[in-house]
Amino acid sequence: MSILSKITAKPWLQDQGVMDEYGPWDLPPAKLALGWLIAALTVMFCLFGLAYGIRMDTGDWRPLNEPGVLWLNTVVLVMCSLAFQAARSAARKEQAAQLLLALGLGGVLTIGFLLGQWFAWGELDKAGYYLTSNPANAFFYLLTALHGIHLIGGLLVWTRATFRVMRGTDIADVRLSVELCSTYWHFLLLIWLAIFALLLAT
Repeated sequence: MSILSKITAKPWLQDQGVMDEYGPWDLPPAKLALGWLIAALTVMFCLFGLAYGIRMDTGDWRPLNEPGVLWLNTVVLVMCSLAFQAARSAARKEQAAQLLLALGLGGVLTIGFLLGQWFAWGELDKAGYYLTSNPANAFFYLLTALHGIHLIGGLLVWTRATFRVMRGTDIADVRLSVELCSTYWHFLLLIWLAIFALLLAT
C-alpha cells in the first residue's frame, strides 16, 4: 500500500477485506521518522554553515586555532561508525556475541568522542578563546555542541538496543533498532566531517 493510500484509506472497510496488506516496499514508521529527522537536521546544519560563511566576512571575525585533539576525535568517530556498521552486519547474520561486542564498542567510542570534544573545549578555554570573545569562537562552540547533543540523543536509542541484546532478546526484534543506529551514526559522521572541514577552512 502506498503512503497516499494509507492517508486516504477508509478504516471502516478493513473488516470487509477491501484494504490491501502492506507491501514489501513500505518503510517501517521508525525508518520513515529517521528519514525525516535526517532531512531536518541536514537543513539545520546547512543553514548554520551558510550563516558561518556569511559571518566570516565581518570585521570582528578572528579565526581560532583548532585544538589538535579534533583530529584524534575525528578518527574516533570514524571508528565508531565502522563499529555500528559491524553491528548492523552482525544483526543481519543473527550473531548475538558479535552484535553485542560491536554495539559496546560503538557506544564506548561515542563516549570517547564526546569526552574528546569536552577536552577540546577546555583547551580553548585555557587559551583564552571564550564563547563571547568573538563570532568565530561562538560558532565553534555552537556547532560542536549541537553535534554532540545529537550524538547523546543517539546514545539513548543505543542504550535501549544494547540492553535488549544483553537480556537475550531475539535478534530479529532488535535488528531495526541496530539499523537505525547505524544509519544515524553514519549521518552524524558526515555532519562532523563537514563541520571540521568548515572550521579548518577558516
